[in-house]
This record gives sequence, structure tokens and C-alpha cells, in this order.
Amino acid sequence: MHLVELTEYLIKSLVKDPEMVSVKKFDDEEDVTTIQVLVNQDDMGAVIGRGGVTANAIRTLIQASAYINKDKKVKINIDSF
Repeated sequence: MHLVELTEYLIKSLVKDPEMVSVKKFDDEEDVTTIQVLVNQDDMGAVIGRGGVTANAIRTLIQASAYINKDKKVKINIDSF
């Protein structure tokens, strides 16, 4: 599974309004890929989790998938609109 699709699947599984989730990939540097996640303001708490635990777990899963598939390093930015 590609990193963007995996990220989108994980985020949409957590939110109340999956139609409002936007996940985009940016190749910033030659060895780093950034994945930008935008969710509704009301769903931000579910995605971040208490103390950032959920967001860190998502980052760990995506980074592990990138490592296994020998992809670039991945940074995930989570924001709301």
C-alpha cells in the first residue's frame, strides 16, 4: 500500500466526517517526503489523541512502512481547516 493511501485510510478511520479529509504528498528534499493531512477542526482531537499519542502512532506506522518499502524518510504534518 502506498504511503498516501495508508495515511488516508488511517485518518479516515478515526474521524467523524471522512469526506473532509485531505491527504497530499510533497517531495521537499531529495531524501524526505512530507505528507500533509488536513482534517475538519472538530475531528482534530481524534486524530491527535490525548498527549499526541494517536498522531505519534500514525507517524510510526507510516515511517515503518516507508522503511520496509525502502522509500524516503517521511514527515507527516497534521492540520485543520
